[in-house]
Amino acid sequence: MGSKNKLKRFNENETFKNVVQPSREELVNKEFPLKGNWNRDFFKNDYPIILELGCGKGEYTTAMAERYPNKNFVGVDIKGARFWRGAKTALEENMSNVGFLRTQIELIDHAFAENEVDEIWITFPDPQIKYKRTKHRMTNAEFLARYKTILKPDGVVNLKTDSEFMHGYTLGLLHGAGHEVLYANHNVYKQEGSPEDVTRIQTFYESQYLEQNKPITYIQFKIKN
Repeated sequence: MGSKNKLKRFNENETFKNVVQPSREELVNKEFPLKGNWNRDFFKNDYPIILELGCGKGEYTTAMAERYPNKNFVGVDIKGARFWRGAKTALEENMSNVGFLRTQIELIDHAFAENEVDEIWITFPDPQIKYKRTKHRMTNAEFLARYKTILKPDGVVNLKTDSEFMHGYTLGLLHGAGHEVLYANHNVYKQEGSPEDVTRIQTFYESQYLEQNKPITYIQFKIKN
């Protein structure tokens, strides 16, 4: 994407009522007004809140929001030029249950209050295979602790990925730490009875992976204390 296109999208995001772009200082210093108030002040309803972390273009966020009008969806990504497409689509289709938050995932517990979130989706994250990148894996112990803080007691996390490494790493970590694995499959499209939310909604890159016969893995789990 050219720099002019990026700048144009950044500028458009500033005008979108469904895009929130707090500064790092605003989040870290606990001055972010939506923390604990997403239902009341942003969505203006009391529907469950579902996050997609690392939402990219926002395809999953908008597709889920369209499928579940009585739930609220927030796509989270640091790259605003990417989720511009999802935000624009949601506005064009008058989807009032969709929002996008531009921030780093490691600040997620500064953007949402304790027990404010019902469910989390992590779709096709960078597996960060190199050992030095372990701290950036979105299912490592530190990230899970952040998710646990903002999730309701019965909240669940969904991991969908084309990386068998990420799938195996996460399963091992979950079992080792005593978390509750509700569902796990290393080739979810080949499994009869797979959850519909997993197989009916596809990102652009996911459809390409499937054309290449690349397995798509899926885990749903609860984070225990």
